[in-house]
Amino acid sequence: MEQEVVNLLTLAAALHFSPEAAVQLYRKAGSATAVIDNRRNIGDMLHGLRRNVAAALADVDGARRKAEAEIEYAARTGVRILPLGADGYPQRLADCADAPLALFFRGTADLNGRRVVSMVGTRRCTAYGQDCARSFVRRLSELCPDALVVSGLAYGIDICAHREALASGLDTVAVLAHGLDNLYPPRHRDTADEMTRHGGLMTEYFTHTNADKLNFLRRNRIVAGVADATVVVESAHHGGALVTARLAQGYGRDVFAFPGRMGDEYSEGCNNLIRDNKAALVTSAYDLVRAMGWADDARMAEARRKGIERTLFPELTEDEQAVADMLGKDNDLQINTLAARTAIPVGALSAVMFSLEMKGVVKLTAGGVYHLIKN
Repeated sequence: MEQEVVNLLTLAAALHFSPEAAVQLYRKAGSATAVIDNRRNIGDMLHGLRRNVAAALADVDGARRKAEAEIEYAARTGVRILPLGADGYPQRLADCADAPLALFFRGTADLNGRRVVSMVGTRRCTAYGQDCARSFVRRLSELCPDALVVSGLAYGIDICAHREALASGLDTVAVLAHGLDNLYPPRHRDTADEMTRHGGLMTEYFTHTNADKLNFLRRNRIVAGVADATVVVESAHHGGALVTARLAQGYGRDVFAFPGRMGDEYSEGCNNLIRDNKAALVTSAYDLVRAMGWADDARMAEARRKGIERTLFPELTEDEQAVADMLGKDNDLQINTLAARTAIPVGALSAVMFSLEMKGVVKLTAGGVYHLIKN
């Protein structure tokens, strides 16, 4: 396995300019060792391979030395090398076609935790955007205390999300656009140091790699790929946050966006995502938790923290009790059927159902069907 790690990092170093080609070859061959051993006939393995890829693999001595130096640096500084397919590698990311061959990680977070949320947005965020990010993370920590918050440590929304996660007791991970021997921006060093104890720093880049513009664009796929959902807080008409949202959508992940006032520059991107049905509108963590189907689990977690055994119908209003009774007799009903049977108007019933979801009494399933959760 040790030689496979050397070969895997050698392959990544040799094809640093085309990580997509590197992972395609790896998946095709079944191992990095197979790619390296057959590098002189690499065209037979993957048809249509670009000449510069084949040329880079013709002589990998320099790349191998770089790989060995990286392994030595990791051992000396406590960095974990996570090869694609290894237990610690984030499985959500591994499922993406363009996943990095290896990640370098310094921290304590479980990258395969039950719930992972990425938060992205403009570096030039407004007070409104900061308030949205902070209140979202704060409430998320109450609803899902095991959630992991991922962002990019940049100015603006990124650093707001990281700092609020730390303040709220959530682990938070930054995906960097450079090696772990450096930090950009340097002003966020204190926050980054705290994150290594309550989250972590992660990158696909070797040491001595500068934070170039292209690297920021490439790292967006990791931000999108490691998470169950991506939340865009503020974005102008163009920006990296929108790239991340598009990538997340391409991976089949849920995308959410905070709406903003019409005409505000840094709300235009979010408003367009919502308008074009490329993101669901979110105004709080409640919206995401509900949409992701995490509401009942969040309620159970709260009950366990307080040492309270959840009853079947906790503190229900008259309308909520009527719905619960109806589902108790005939479970799995759509809202129109519930409205007809309980004589509660659909408009009012929507609020009742949301409240019941938050209380962990019902959950919304496929086809808009509500299911009563029984003890």
